[in-house]
Amino acid sequence: MKKEVDICLLLEGTYPYVRGGVSSWVHQIISGLPEFSFHLIFLGGQPDFYDKAAYTFPPNVVGFEEHYLLSNQNDIKPSVRAGSENKFRTWGNFLSYFDKKKKPLPDELLTDTADLLGQNNQLTLADFLYSRASWDVLTEQYSKTAENQSFVDYFWTYRNIYKPIFILSRISKNLPNAKVYHSISTGYAGFLGCLCKQQTSRPYLLTEHGIYTKERKIDLAQANWIKDRHNLIDISMHKDMDLTRKTWIRFFEQLGLTAYHQADEIIALFEGNRQRQHRDGAPKSKTRVIVNGINTQRFHEAYLKRPNKPPMVAGLVGRVVPIKDIKTFIRTIRNAMEHIPELEGWIIGPKEEDQDYVHECELLIESLGLNGKVKMLGSQNVVEILPKLGVLMLTSISEAQPLVLLEAMAAGIPCIATEVGACREIINGAPGEDAALGSAGEIIPIASPDDGAKAIIKVLADDEAWRLAGENGKQRVTRYYDETMMYDAYRRLYKEAIHGRNRI
Repeated sequence: MKKEVDICLLLEGTYPYVRGGVSSWVHQIISGLPEFSFHLIFLGGQPDFYDKAAYTFPPNVVGFEEHYLLSNQNDIKPSVRAGSENKFRTWGNFLSYFDKKKKPLPDELLTDTADLLGQNNQLTLADFLYSRASWDVLTEQYSKTAENQSFVDYFWTYRNIYKPIFILSRISKNLPNAKVYHSISTGYAGFLGCLCKQQTSRPYLLTEHGIYTKERKIDLAQANWIKDRHNLIDISMHKDMDLTRKTWIRFFEQLGLTAYHQADEIIALFEGNRQRQHRDGAPKSKTRVIVNGINTQRFHEAYLKRPNKPPMVAGLVGRVVPIKDIKTFIRTIRNAMEHIPELEGWIIGPKEEDQDYVHECELLIESLGLNGKVKMLGSQNVVEILPKLGVLMLTSISEAQPLVLLEAMAAGIPCIATEVGACREIINGAPGEDAALGSAGEIIPIASPDDGAKAIIKVLADDEAWRLAGENGKQRVTRYYDETMMYDAYRRLYKEAIHGRNRI
């Protein structure tokens, strides 16, 4: 029998390969709860998407495995096969819930499908890819749901969406012997959590930092690998030009809904996301809020180094990727320089994730004549660089509870952020005693360089007001966002799950 481990974390595209954000939180939780042992299951796209690990595992990580959901199937040789009509009938029932049904997969169907996939003499990936019975299900689904779409597009979308389900099922047949399974998103990791619960009857916990389905919709809206195919002569076809995107969106919505249904506890980082989870189908009885926290003492030295007057520098700390809307930050600096000519904009964060977007940002800096004024500094020691900033700025189009805001506030640096996620609550405070502390900066609309520039000018214009905003932030983060409170909450959550005292 496999040795028992306390927590199995299910991680999609994050720790230990991607630095910052969710990965920082995962490393923080593991390190901060040394009394629990952890086994990590990493789900990625393809192996060449990821470089070497960005983190060294703490000693309480006792197991690690990685699986790639988009890896090439060249190891499966095409062969003529009939396939089982009965087995593919169950598969067809499974697929019907990814069409237009806004109901979670029933327990019985989820169990039957999980048992069906990938087992010897059951429904294999080769059957899915090459059998006649699989073709019959595919063409039937096409006729029912997408007959106005290009069949070639539908064929490859169908394969790309559902092939990973077979891989997840295979993973679920060889799980670590964990007391609790905990996914850090819905999506594929969340669906694996559902399979873990079905296979083991052990508790399944779900933490969402951002709302996965919302973020995937943003990604899909911007995806250039999806071609909007339509006949320029037949205008009536335009209504169907986004069917591929819609198919992916419905798929992720169903994965999320099923994860909400199967999870024993569902964690959001702030009340706004908890309410969003309810709207997306999460039962209210299962949800709770646990805010993220930081080591506020780590930033005390940066706070002491804060100058008396604000440096004329606006810094954005984050990955150089579209969801952070770096281009709006660049344009914002250009606008603000009309009033503050000496202003500089520093982009502080890794540039490896999306080389094309990095190049576009570099071209924008050059085209606006900002060389030497807007600097892409790459990853830096945040503690050391914060006292050099006059304001920390986020122009993201989606966030959950950005730790960089908390870190800047712990260093006494005012913040400007878009109206996304918990940013307003962090900067202005939750209603009550928190809000009474005062504002730590400014909230601005998404994709508005004019509003961003006005906010920078306002924050940096008055030395006394600048220092007061920094003090307000320092008090707020110390009182409400210290990591010890987060550790205590997750310690209780894990103990309740392990000892059978969770609320479900």
